[in-house]
Amino acid sequence: MVSMHTSPDAVPGSAESGGMTVSLLETARELVARGVEVDLVTRATGEAGSRAIAPGVTLHALRAGPIGVVAEEQLAVFSDEFGEEFARLAGRDGPRYDVIHSHFWLSGIATLPVAIELGVPFVQSFYSLAAMKNGSLAPGEAPQGERRLWSERYLANQADAIVANSAAEATTLIDGVGAPVAKLWVVPPGVDGERFHSGRDSSASVHGFFGVPLDRPVIAVIGRLQPPKGQELAIRALAAMPEPRPLLAVVGEPTASDDAYVAHLHALAAALGVTADVRFLGGLDRAELSTLLAASSVALVPSFSETFGLVALEAAATGVPVVATAVGGLGEAVLHGETGLLVATREPEDWARAIGTLLGDDALHGRMAASARKHAEGLSWGATATSLLGVYASLQTG
Repeated sequence: MVSMHTSPDAVPGSAESGGMTVSLLETARELVARGVEVDLVTRATGEAGSRAIAPGVTLHALRAGPIGVVAEEQLAVFSDEFGEEFARLAGRDGPRYDVIHSHFWLSGIATLPVAIELGVPFVQSFYSLAAMKNGSLAPGEAPQGERRLWSERYLANQADAIVANSAAEATTLIDGVGAPVAKLWVVPPGVDGERFHSGRDSSASVHGFFGVPLDRPVIAVIGRLQPPKGQELAIRALAAMPEPRPLLAVVGEPTASDDAYVAHLHALAAALGVTADVRFLGGLDRAELSTLLAASSVALVPSFSETFGLVALEAAATGVPVVATAVGGLGEAVLHGETGLLVATREPEDWARAIGTLLGDDALHGRMAASARKHAEGLSWGATATSLLGVYASLQTG
């Protein structure tokens, strides 16, 4: 499994790490449990080399380009160098792998030639698509370039199989990217039900996040701090709510080029008079995130586009209703009126009303919390891995 642009063991919400890295690591563990040996391959940002990161899972960090984090939009320059290093790894002592599964377009353009050369089945997952992103850009966000658009189209037609996270992503792949229907598989991500669950006593741990005892509801927005994730809308929605307002927890760190956005969010909270109602918590590890969600009343996913929205599923497993944008795969992660509310606009007042509806009606909140947990129970990483094994098996010829 190749993830050139971000390491599967990075903290989600930091640098370029997010739902994809969670998916890679969790799926790898479940594949091992089913008798499969897994190599995770990434670009080294520090020391290159190989190490075990879980039983049966080896992480290979390959040297390609400069040491340190490189902005995603600049990484394509190093795809050939990464591909050459991967070829040495994959071709050691003959073809090393039964399947090469590329995650994100950058990984695909680097490793598809290696798969072709070795005669190894090649599977492509995209996670986000230029065609989807360009259809719903954040203000000031530059559209995805022609190189990515054409690379995704090429990969979709050259891969032996394409794995989409949702039916919405599959539709975009067919209509916007020209992917052959016969190659498409929809395999939704899962959730760790042991880590993310309701009924936890998290009050003591959460006190450490905020520094004061909680005397009001917490609403959480979780993800990399960048305009497409829509944290600005979360702050504006908070400001549109009547006092006493809930406490908004903003979880995540900026990507390499988005420090200015973080400064903008702080300035916006000050200008709207809600600085005392917002806490910027930075990146949290998985245990810390589960603790925060267990103490939250509502989770927000105000993204401009999402192929699924893993955070929404983790909130659901914890029994937290979600208010999300009615775009992309979020309509499958959040069942409108059952596990949360989908908002069709980006008007802060509409979001404030949706949040207020959930916070102001205990019976409704309780019903949605129970439905959310039931929805999440049907989506496990074990099920994801089992479905992937079906994809891989369909490509084996010998």
